[in-house]
Amino acid sequence: MGAEASGSGPALQELVREAEISLLECKVCFERFGHRQQRRPRNLPCGHVVCLACVAALAHPRTLALECPFCRRACRGCDTSDCLPVLHLLELLGSALRPAPAAPRAAPCSPGALTCHRAFGGWGTLVNPTGLALCPKTGRVVVVHDGRRRVRIFDSGGGCAHQFGEKGEAAQDIRYPLDVTVTNDCHVVVTDAGDRSIKVFDFFGQIKLVIGGQFSLPWGVETTPQNGVVVTDAEAGSLHLLEVDFPEGVLQRTERLQVHLCCPRGVAVSWLTGAIAVLEHPLGPGSGASSTTVKVFSASMQLIGQVDSFGLSLLFPSRITASAVTFDHQGNVIVADTANQAVLCLGKPEEFPALKPIITHGLSHPVALTFTKENALLVLDSAAHSIKVYKADWG
Repeated sequence: MGAEASGSGPALQELVREAEISLLECKVCFERFGHRQQRRPRNLPCGHVVCLACVAALAHPRTLALECPFCRRACRGCDTSDCLPVLHLLELLGSALRPAPAAPRAAPCSPGALTCHRAFGGWGTLVNPTGLALCPKTGRVVVVHDGRRRVRIFDSGGGCAHQFGEKGEAAQDIRYPLDVTVTNDCHVVVTDAGDRSIKVFDFFGQIKLVIGGQFSLPWGVETTPQNGVVVTDAEAGSLHLLEVDFPEGVLQRTERLQVHLCCPRGVAVSWLTGAIAVLEHPLGPGSGASSTTVKVFSASMQLIGQVDSFGLSLLFPSRITASAVTFDHQGNVIVADTANQAVLCLGKPEEFPALKPIITHGLSHPVALTFTKENALLVLDSAAHSIKVYKADWG
């Protein structure tokens, strides 16, 4: 009985954590619901739940009119009501929801650490962003999000230069974007979970190609040095390479690079070595809701490095949940960690795991990463609806 009870501890903690993330967190500001006035969960007429602070922020100050940030149904702030099931669940779980002790923070000026120099975007400009990419020729930043126009392009100063990709049901519209990449010849490639397709636009927003019917759930997308596109299929558990004549809008060839992956989402390509990193989210029995695995394949698709949440927990004082992956210019694997609101360097694949925190302050919910040519790290923070620019600060 004693062994059985002790074994149930981690499972119970995992269940509580899953409830906290899935049910007890406002999906607009990513703050935990609570009994205090500003964090009380409120039902919108459409059935979605947000905190009272977000209702106040979204409502027009005079008319109180607002749109649901998820389904866009119009309503008024006075039409909302307390969400009693969430309030009751908060009471039932009680002390189990007390925050865990924070992980020790790396000193901001330690070697390899990065500091935030500026941020751009913000709520309204971006709405629940999911993907981030850089144009290799212009250096402009491309983000996909839940706005009326799904693709937003920022100039080097952080101003909005252009936007396109209407929300809608037509083939050229974007229903639910998950990720984005920009090819070497400045074409924008978006994975659309809404109709399970991949959509290619030129940099001005003209549709060039829709690739549908080949994927169960296309998720992560990245450009290769040869101007191909690699795509993860989270539902099929596979990794694909697409060769496209982008100016002509013609799909030339598809190749399945890997199968039997466990819910692959994020993907990154090293321009130094050609290696491909895939971020898995195992969903099978025994894998926690926040369990993740980073696998790195060589250019010839041989597995050269692998580490999971359990392996990283042996090196770090709290559990790590990887939400995004990229390579730096030296070929090191970099991951975003939503559990600790941090960005971590895992080292080179052959050195796994050589964990070193490089960002430990200023993030809320990092979901995408990319490096600029000047070696600045751009982090897409979905909770802040913004892009944050981090640089080494040796001063």
